[in-house]
Amino acid sequence: MEHTRLVSWLLCSLLLLMMEISAAVLSPSGINYEVLALMAIKNELDDPHNVLENWDSNSVDPCSWRMITCNLDGSVSVLLLQNNAISGQIPTAIGSLEKLQTLDLSNNDFSGEIPNSLGGLKNLNYLRLNNNSLTGPCPQSLSNIEGLTLVDLSYNNLSGSLPRIPARTLKIVGNPLICGPKSNNCSTLPEPLSFPPDALRAQSDGSKKSHHVAIAFSASFGAAFVFVIIIVFLVWWRYRHNKQIFFDVNEQYDPEVRLGHLKRYTFKELRAATDHFNSKNILGRGGFGIVYKASLNDGTIVAVKRLKDYNAAGGEIQFQTEVETISLAVHRNLLRLCGFCSTQNERLLVYPYMANGSVASRLKDHIHGQPALDWTRRKRIALGTARGLVYLHEQCDPKIIHRDVKAANILLDEDFEAVVGDFGLAKLLDHRDSHVTTAVRGTVGHIAPEYLSTGQSSEKTDVFGFGILLLELITGHKALDFGRAANQKGVMLDWVKKLHQDGRLNQMVDKDLKGNFDRVELEEMVQVALLCTQFNPSHRPKMSDILKMLEGDGLAERWEASQRIETPRFRSCESHPQRYSDFIEESSLIVEAMELSGPR
Repeated sequence: MEHTRLVSWLLCSLLLLMMEISAAVLSPSGINYEVLALMAIKNELDDPHNVLENWDSNSVDPCSWRMITCNLDGSVSVLLLQNNAISGQIPTAIGSLEKLQTLDLSNNDFSGEIPNSLGGLKNLNYLRLNNNSLTGPCPQSLSNIEGLTLVDLSYNNLSGSLPRIPARTLKIVGNPLICGPKSNNCSTLPEPLSFPPDALRAQSDGSKKSHHVAIAFSASFGAAFVFVIIIVFLVWWRYRHNKQIFFDVNEQYDPEVRLGHLKRYTFKELRAATDHFNSKNILGRGGFGIVYKASLNDGTIVAVKRLKDYNAAGGEIQFQTEVETISLAVHRNLLRLCGFCSTQNERLLVYPYMANGSVASRLKDHIHGQPALDWTRRKRIALGTARGLVYLHEQCDPKIIHRDVKAANILLDEDFEAVVGDFGLAKLLDHRDSHVTTAVRGTVGHIAPEYLSTGQSSEKTDVFGFGILLLELITGHKALDFGRAANQKGVMLDWVKKLHQDGRLNQMVDKDLKGNFDRVELEEMVQVALLCTQFNPSHRPKMSDILKMLEGDGLAERWEASQRIETPRFRSCESHPQRYSDFIEESSLIVEAMELSGPR
């Protein structure tokens, strides 16, 4: 009887606690405190590109706003404002977003001091404030955040002594008043070690023994109490959902894999969400697995990638690469990894569902008789993809090479915003390395010549793939299907080069556009594509330069300089073929033209 009353009391307490948590962001009048905080942030900032345009004070749910990602309970978990030329001081209101896990304000024009309020973000995991104009001391309050994985304060004008910030990685390079005039005097700091205070070490042996007894008793009682709480919670959960409680005995968790705040799903949960991996729910197939549309218990629609042959060569490496890489790469133009499942026999990855599929799947679609991807959307896709790749190449640490940039791997959200997906072929690079050598993977028609010839990939490999993507956006054809679909001889790149040389640009434009495109922008996009696809990788621009050129800055000068390059001499010295199709035919690393990966 006494046991029943205890369980009932605990159950009621838990229910009240959960009700309190669910209403945590609402005031008594139903106003969302996070909306108020976010609007205060918006009003304090100078936003030249209007990236915060859809932040609306009349909204009760900020989860649909751009630059924001929410937890399952509706609280804001990710705020990404990087690379938008935003200026002003960092608003203190950010400290009100109590559930925030990732905050990225890097590569903007923020000035003034880092507000003390950031120390109130107890759930914060990643904090990037690098490449701004921040001044003053780093606030002591940051030392109160215990779960930090990365804090990047590099390339500002911070001063004073640095507090003891408990982050696994702390970057402060490029702050002359802290590091000295030479940035290399200040290296990346590893996670600080925690030592017991001298006062504790000075305690007498007798005192230690008494404390040990008390601690042992407290630990035992605490463990028992936690166990009771867990059991009661599971009983409540069973009652709430009227489902059998079970444990997946085949789940094998690797404690060495640090996965931050990613959600771990059970195999049974994802199997049910995909209707037992029903073929009707297949969204795409790739070299490493099949992607399914799935509906979770709470009604959330997601995409589940089920890796095949994970224990075969490359399979488990594929899983580790995707999980660790994508969880660290957070950008509005990159596909966000929501969670994963790892059992003895299965490896699955969970991503947000992209309502408009991939660029490749939408290139030939029509809406009310008009192409789904008109010229304006194609230009936005090019810009969004470029921004995502700039982040991977130049703002991630370690930097990331995608190695399979193509229309099938560029996904489209509900607003047709480009999201770079499929990091299964990504390679992490330390900044000391310029390239990696691996077995060639990718899609014929998109693979850079040097990668075909030597197996060496670099950021310039992705630049080549981006150039081919631009041609896919212009022509409406996938590079792999070009010869069959367009009744053309050779490959797309050779065909475009010939038309450009002859001044017949209009002939390469997708006929579905029916002439509705900007002629000047067409010329510029073709020039950028040809700069990206030069045979010599050292002649190709960086992705950050490509982004600037697409935005109208520096293209004319770069194009003129490229025309002065003595390409024939390079070819004769390096023994390179004249056409891209010749690389494909001569490569000993490619057996047949086939897709080795696919869209999510």
